[in-house]
Amino acid sequence: MRGQQESQPPMFFVIHVEDRIRPDHPLRPVKKMVDEELARMSRLFDAAYSDTGRPGVPPERLLKALLLQSLYSVRSENQLIERIDTDLLFRWFLDMNPEEVVFDATAFTHNRPRLEEHGIIAAFFEGVVKRAMKAGLTSDEHFSVDGTLIESYASLKSFVPKDTKNRDKDDDGNGFKPRNPEVDFHGQKRSNDTHQSTTDPEARLYKKSDGQAAKLYHLGHAITENRHGLVMSVQVTEANSSAEPAAALGMLDAMNQRLKLKPKTLGGDKGYDRGVFLIELEGRQVRPHVPTKEGTIGGFSRRKKEDRPLIEARQRMRRREATVGYRISQRCRKKIEEAIGWAKTVGGLARTRLVGRWKLLQQWQLAAAAYNLVRIRKLAA
Repeated sequence: MRGQQESQPPMFFVIHVEDRIRPDHPLRPVKKMVDEELARMSRLFDAAYSDTGRPGVPPERLLKALLLQSLYSVRSENQLIERIDTDLLFRWFLDMNPEEVVFDATAFTHNRPRLEEHGIIAAFFEGVVKRAMKAGLTSDEHFSVDGTLIESYASLKSFVPKDTKNRDKDDDGNGFKPRNPEVDFHGQKRSNDTHQSTTDPEARLYKKSDGQAAKLYHLGHAITENRHGLVMSVQVTEANSSAEPAAALGMLDAMNQRLKLKPKTLGGDKGYDRGVFLIELEGRQVRPHVPTKEGTIGGFSRRKKEDRPLIEARQRMRRREATVGYRISQRCRKKIEEAIGWAKTVGGLARTRLVGRWKLLQQWQLAAAAYNLVRIRKLAA
């Protein structure tokens, strides 16, 4: 029998959002873990917000909305608000009634400085890490480190000389400045010393290897544990060739201070084959598992005396490459590439839409927390 479509929809109806979400939906255990972490952070929210004045968007709702953006690869905050307005699953995750009016996308812009000032997003990420540690899902001794390029939202046309006198020469002689002017870079030498982006001043012109195009980038860094590849610490720095080792040492110190972790081994790729970095790790009683670059590690002839400790550290690392522990560490290091790949393809970090390194760090922490929550759900199943 052919069904009939009602031409006049009912004016009133009763709906329970909980009944519209299937019992085995993968977001259910994630929501439970997130709600528990946000309840633990209640005092931090109280300290960040005043007791008087006009009520704002609950910080728990803002955090969960940003988490949804990472979990479902939502391109922008405007699109995220549209999804919340029309998607019952998103409303259920945010504890919103179907008839409740959704907040404006500018709420994220207005609240980001407050979230940063009180370290709310960092505290949430740390809480997720501690949850994984308490559940026995992480290693306390063996870790891996890696970095990745995060493309800036700024255009290469915004990379202009730092001299402000030369910034306003793209008009047509009549004072008209087109939004997308014609630019010819042929024959021009541009570098980070002489040029800067007007859109994202903290972005740097960088390329990872020869033969690749130089673009405006930031560098994201992460440390994962070797048992299940859960992300333990993240950082965002300027894109330059020496940023990876320095960021790794900073993250190790932060893990020791905040998580009370004392790693025994740290695996990395050839980008960490630096004598100074290896010596710093050994000084922290951490055994580096870093592949040395091909070729002979220089002798002492024609070398400065102060370079000898650096050469000796690399020579010790080359001898360590023959050990079983090194080979195991290098196999486990592939797990960090899975985490970074997820953060870039799903979490939206391949090219950020945010300007400001502190905002980008917030996005990186949320993407890492989302990845950990997904992994914890699967490991606990």
